Amino acid sequence: MEIYDSLVIGAGQAGLSASYHLARRGIRHVVLDADDRPGGAWQHRWDALTMHDVHGVADLPGAEIPPDTGRERANRFVPAYFADYEQRFGLPVVRPVAVSRVRDDDGLLVVEADAGSWTTRTLVNATGTWSRPFVPHYPGIETFLGEQLHASDYPGPDHFLGKRVVVVGGGASAVQFLGALAPITETVWVTRREPVWLDHDFTPEVGRAVVAKVEERVRQGLPPRSVVSVTGLRLREQEREAERLGAYADRRPTFASIEPHGVRWGDGSFEPADVILWATGFRPAIEHLAPLRLRSPLGGIQLDGTTAVADPRVQMVGYGPSASTIGANRAGRTAARGVADRLRAAAAVSPGG
Repeated sequence: MEIYDSLVIGAGQAGLSASYHLARRGIRHVVLDADDRPGGAWQHRWDALTMHDVHGVADLPGAEIPPDTGRERANRFVPAYFADYEQRFGLPVVRPVAVSRVRDDDGLLVVEADAGSWTTRTLVNATGTWSRPFVPHYPGIETFLGEQLHASDYPGPDHFLGKRVVVVGGGASAVQFLGALAPITETVWVTRREPVWLDHDFTPEVGRAVVAKVEERVRQGLPPRSVVSVTGLRLREQEREAERLGAYADRRPTFASIEPHGVRWGDGSFEPADVILWATGFRPAIEHLAPLRLRSPLGGIQLDGTTAVADPRVQMVGYGPSASTIGANRAGRTAARGVADRLRAAAAVSPGG
């Protein structure tokens, strides 16, 4: 039986960063990726998303992202960068491999997947959130006769021409969708809470304070909030026309129920809709880790840096504070260090160690 020193699940930004740093430390490992080709979640983003529209892609360690004109499709440009990165550094990525569960076997971790099983001493989980879109349940949701789409299935603005669209969600994605749709069709913006708009520049100091808030949650074992959810919102130039049209000023609180032809609020008011666009975020894709019982009584996975407190063999990257591209890079380095520390500690207590 082949036993790896470490195994990385996921070859997005966090997984590639972790693999790079593991390789630099000489740690024998393999990366299992569920997709058919490189690119992580970026390859699944909508065709209309250009590099001009994205909020920034951090350089992977050791290789700057190539310059762009802003017109390139993000779902091609970023995957091409990831593919070149994997090849340049000879990262040991195996795909497609869909992991179903990770279990303990007498001190080793067995990773079971559709393509077989792998045994490893340590694990770096980098599965992100894209595969787990979240849609909240409302009474009557199954009766709606129009179209319901999650942000992960967004087909581009032309799809919505001539349709009345209810955009649900208070994050950056909802703001971006309204920016694209309000100039070409009718939109209604619905959020659970009053949106919080940034009234200052997003400086490095502000960024560090935001990440610290998210880190504190996972340090306590609470379910993570995304970094974006606590940064506040700001409009970019491409969203100014939607602002002029009142798309953001006319926000409404969450409706009480969904009916065949629209949504209804608790006060009885009704809004007709052809499409409900759920910009309601994602949840961490960590079901495969359930056999390891990593969750704390508070509902999240408690971390010390990137190390799971319940099982220090496991590193979590792209989770909580490292769910941004910059955070994912830093977490990859931290996780590799955590793996090295764990391997040294295990060797010290083993017979002859």
